[in-house]
Amino acid sequence: MKKLLQGLLASIVLVSTVNAQPAPKGNVLVLLSSATTLPLKDGKSYASGFYLNEFGVPTDALLKAGYAVTIVTPKGNQPLPDEHSVDPMYFNNNSAEMQRIKTVSETLTAADKVKSIKQVLQEGTQRYAGIFIPGGHAPLIDLPGNAEVGKLLRHFHQDGKPTAAICHGPIALLAAQDQPQAFESNVIAGKSASAKNWIYAGYKMTIFSDAEEQAFEESLKGDKLRYYPAKAMAQAGGKMAFVPAWQPNVVSDRELITGQNPFSDHALAKALIAALDKSVGNSKN
Repeated sequence: MKKLLQGLLASIVLVSTVNAQPAPKGNVLVLLSSATTLPLKDGKSYASGFYLNEFGVPTDALLKAGYAVTIVTPKGNQPLPDEHSVDPMYFNNNSAEMQRIKTVSETLTAADKVKSIKQVLQEGTQRYAGIFIPGGHAPLIDLPGNAEVGKLLRHFHQDGKPTAAICHGPIALLAAQDQPQAFESNVIAGKSASAKNWIYAGYKMTIFSDAEEQAFEESLKGDKLRYYPAKAMAQAGGKMAFVPAWQPNVVSDRELITGQNPFSDHALAKALIAALDKSVGNSKN
């Protein structure tokens, strides 16, 4: 009987310990592309997706810092990584770390855990402490001309909640203007484009630089992107700030935090968590 009671007590203590896990500090919305085929000039295309480290490193850091994350795509489908990003070079040549982040990413992006933008908007954005947009070329496909993306971003902008994006992720910010599709179409066509009532006009920011994009295009064996994102952001009214190619660079202005390239992942994660901690702390005071 004594052993039975001891066993029951141990079970109660174990259950109590599990139930005593602290609640998340907040929930961060992570916006990824629904698409995996990037249109190029002359009707050609390139297999794409999110960059593994750009998504996995900051989201892993968020989880370790006590935040929950919710994955959202335009269609609510499962996002996929760009196979070119599953490379140890983006993890300081540490294959074990790459595999760990890959496992974390696969768990977070399981099909049954992904919401659509429409669903998030219907449920309300008040429950989210901030939003994070990873890169890879996939965001160029279905985010900058998407009015729902613009509506989503406006909620975080109006509430002054941390809004972070890395590499090509910042291109999604162009959706938060009056006519994002028209702007994108003019940029693709090489015409003069004016962003109307863009909420980030005049913000300091960064994105994958022209020099880095040119280096990427060299791998396409003569094929070309429809437009360079850095030029589009400047044309819209962003105050662009760059460092030499492939060097970490994070630019913060008001609620906006942007990272230039894949190697800015750790620095962006640190800046985002600091901004979230400050924002969440202020909301509780």
